[in-house]
Amino acid sequence: MKIAVAGCGAVGSYYGAKLGRSGQDVHFLLRSDYEAVRRKGVQILSPEGDFRFQPKCAREPEEIGVCDLVLIGLKTTANDQAGRLVSPLVGPGTAVMTLQNGLGNEELLAGLFGGEKVLGGLCFVCLNRIEPGVVRHMAHGNIVMGEYQRRPEPRTHEIAAMIGNAGVPCKVTDNLESTHWEKLVWNVPFNGLGVATAAGYAAVMSGAVPAGAKPGECLTTDRLLAEPRWEAVVRELMLEVIAIANAQGYKLSTELVDMHIKRTRNMGAYKASTLLDFEHGQTLETDNLFLEPLRQAERAGVSAPRLTALCAVLKALDPKGTGWSTQGPE
Repeated sequence: MKIAVAGCGAVGSYYGAKLGRSGQDVHFLLRSDYEAVRRKGVQILSPEGDFRFQPKCAREPEEIGVCDLVLIGLKTTANDQAGRLVSPLVGPGTAVMTLQNGLGNEELLAGLFGGEKVLGGLCFVCLNRIEPGVVRHMAHGNIVMGEYQRRPEPRTHEIAAMIGNAGVPCKVTDNLESTHWEKLVWNVPFNGLGVATAAGYAAVMSGAVPAGAKPGECLTTDRLLAEPRWEAVVRELMLEVIAIANAQGYKLSTELVDMHIKRTRNMGAYKASTLLDFEHGQTLETDNLFLEPLRQAERAGVSAPRLTALCAVLKALDPKGTGWSTQGPE
């Protein structure tokens, strides 16, 4: 397959490199990391074995042209650029698969390219981009993928098999939307609280950040689960997300709470992507990850006081809106 990766941060680079190493024709659409990756390729540091892969590199999508598969690894804060970046890569037979977090990404792509071209891939993986062209893989890596608003097509299973042959466990879901909510059960508390803990426990409980407050310590996943009061907030947020999903007919089990927490304890001191964005002074992915689930709660008439407070704190802390950051821009 001719595959383009648009958005070559940790997620795009890792999966693109795995596919390229397996023999696929992989092209990276790059911006800030272009020179580093063009010269040295992508280096993956992993407990499963380190490796380096040299993709074909481009600064503009027109240099790549129409592909069989486009993987979208853009931050959702860059979704306004999707049309410009992805359109030159898409032809009549192209499959466009977003690997992004949160809700609404498939809907955006369907509006641009038609729903029949769009797939979603949910990545359950611990990754960090530690320098240009270098990704540290710590744990997990499996993908659950499906079609946008329809049951899997034959091409879905073909793509899943290709991903599996690249050494990435890949499962096909009959209901992509339900799987999104299952992942949000993890993403909302751990991505959100990783940042919100900088405002302190009282702010997270009330949803109010005191004027003139200075950022405190952000907590990694292990710290959130080591302190009983924070673990309690994690559990409450998870249950609220499950309630919102179930109000819309997705039938998520509350057993997901213990399952996600057990898995997270095995991750060690992990910094979720929203915390890394906060530390680097970048705009937070609040809309798709937090605000859209809250809007759906309000439409469904579901009370979500913890999510409401979390959203208020995250909006107050967004580095692009307030200048708050634990380290400042790179």
